[in-house]
Amino acid sequence: MTRRPHLDPRSFDLPGGPLGVLLLHGYTGSPPEMRLLGEYLHSRGMTVSAPLLPGHGTSVDEMNRCRWRDWTNCVEQALADLRSRCSLVFVGGLSMGTLLTLYLAGHHPDLAGVMLYSPALKVADRRLALTPLAKYFVHSLPKGANADQDLTDPTAQQHLWSYEENPIAAAAELLALRRQVQLLLPAVACPLLIVHSTLDPAIRPDSAQAVYDGVSTPVAEKTLLTLHNSGHVLLVDSEWEYVAEQTARFIFAHLG
Repeated sequence: MTRRPHLDPRSFDLPGGPLGVLLLHGYTGSPPEMRLLGEYLHSRGMTVSAPLLPGHGTSVDEMNRCRWRDWTNCVEQALADLRSRCSLVFVGGLSMGTLLTLYLAGHHPDLAGVMLYSPALKVADRRLALTPLAKYFVHSLPKGANADQDLTDPTAQQHLWSYEENPIAAAAELLALRRQVQLLLPAVACPLLIVHSTLDPAIRPDSAQAVYDGVSTPVAEKTLLTLHNSGHVLLVDSEWEYVAEQTARFIFAHLG
């Protein structure tokens, strides 16, 4: 079962100029949650690509069959495709997408810059640490009636296609991906924009600062932006236009 089945969860691509932006969605989510930002950047002349990650947009069973390498291979291919069309590329991710963004930044030091929205280096749900064992006994867990209730804009949920359950085997792979990214953090040295919200219940309050402190990006080239009126999926919530504006400013300020 999915939330908001009226939405199309497939990848989207918005052709524009030689400046490209790769946008990576979150865990159990889909590209529609990146659409508002993508259209904003596209209206400013950028080529925007937002791939659907393996196991997403289909079924919980399929997602539980995925491994973290499936996700990293997908974004590597998406980056290569965008680079074949654009002379300069930025990468932005939401939640789990931030881990994949950092993974790319660690392996591609020539990226023009990266944007991290609700960075998931430290998650609030400590049960994630149990998933490598729990996956042998539990298939999935329902998200519950309070999922997405942290969003302050009552219309925000209309932009979110996601599963109604959390796949446990996939969550174990998310944990493995996070460990890989923790090791890669010192290799990240490109310009960096980090955006998080004090109302976000999904990540720990110190997650954004941990990324800021852990990367090798010079202080003058990294920005930590704190919101106070948005939930976890801040790219569709009350302050999304402000975030989009700051994203565009960050990109135009780092064109090399």
